Amino acid sequence: MRKYIYQYDSWPRLTWNDRALAVTLGEVRLKQGRIVGQLAAMGFHLRQQTAADVLSDDIVHSAAIEGERLDSNQVRSSVARRLGVETAGITRGQDSRLQQSSPSREVNGMVDIMLDATRDYCAPVTAERLFAWHGAMFPTGRSGLHAIKVAGWRDSEMQIVSGSHGHEHVHYEAPPAKQVPNEMRQFLRWVNEADDLDLVIKSGVAHFWFVVIHPFDDGNGRLARALSELLLARSDGSLDRYYSLSTQIMREQAEYYEILKQEQYSSGDITAWLRWYLDCLKHALTDSAARLNDVAWRARFWDQNEDADLNARQRKVINLLLSSFDGRLTTAKWAKLTKVSHDTALRDIKDLMKKNILEQEEAGGRSVSYRLITNQK
Repeated sequence: MRKYIYQYDSWPRLTWNDRALAVTLGEVRLKQGRIVGQLAAMGFHLRQQTAADVLSDDIVHSAAIEGERLDSNQVRSSVARRLGVETAGITRGQDSRLQQSSPSREVNGMVDIMLDATRDYCAPVTAERLFAWHGAMFPTGRSGLHAIKVAGWRDSEMQIVSGSHGHEHVHYEAPPAKQVPNEMRQFLRWVNEADDLDLVIKSGVAHFWFVVIHPFDDGNGRLARALSELLLARSDGSLDRYYSLSTQIMREQAEYYEILKQEQYSSGDITAWLRWYLDCLKHALTDSAARLNDVAWRARFWDQNEDADLNARQRKVINLLLSSFDGRLTTAKWAKLTKVSHDTALRDIKDLMKKNILEQEEAGGRSVSYRLITNQK
């Protein structure tokens, strides 16, 4: 019968091959440094707004990994209020008069956890702090319809299972509940005292170790990712987040669960997990660099066109073209997006062409299409 990692005599001593990780760790560190350079070229307001967007995405996707859907508008609204950003997710030039839904207690709780983790990253990680996070995550004392123990270590056995009743398949069985207090004492002592370890590596080790213990009745994955973000914030030395680990994990969700499943049977060497973790982090940083380039481009665009007299419809479509527009822009698409007639849409487009903001695409076809003049990028 296969043994879980915590059932080996060597537990909780975790090992890894530094040489096998060195190249990827170096790439991660290089990308972190380049992002710092990108941020230095951005103004304070733009950095703050971008950080609010990234934090919002991280919270939404961390919940989604566990199958929980949070209202992204509520999350952005809650983040915006706490960071003092006028409206999270709004770039200059957009109509800022958006209807913001009132965040639920669960949403506010998740935002509070992530802000505490990433903006107070130097503070020790204690049992009381983790209990506060857990209480904020489950303010009603329930996970769905089920009552759970909140703000305290679990006192029942923990199995991760799938399948219908009578046909369950056990994917993982966590350490016995009676061991959890001692397991967490050892874990927290290591988190707060192991200062000689590279903090990026430490964030990956902490993530894995916490998931192995599974100290709470529910929410362990989200809290493991919050701990990772805390240690990555220490690594960056920054109060704000400009890359989202959870967003990237969501993209690689199948691989995430597979590597955790594989390593839960390790005898203590977690090189494979850390290799995957560093690759995932590298991908998140690559995505962030592209995102920051786009943010900078949009900012330059609005700087260069700040005196242009534009109506709300024109601002809406321009912001779509600057971010998430798919396909070609035609008069018919403009009319549909802005809910106006074909003639009004054409007038809006012709006006932007006169102002040297739009141009007609060279490609022919049955429908004339338009694009932003991109020599500003």
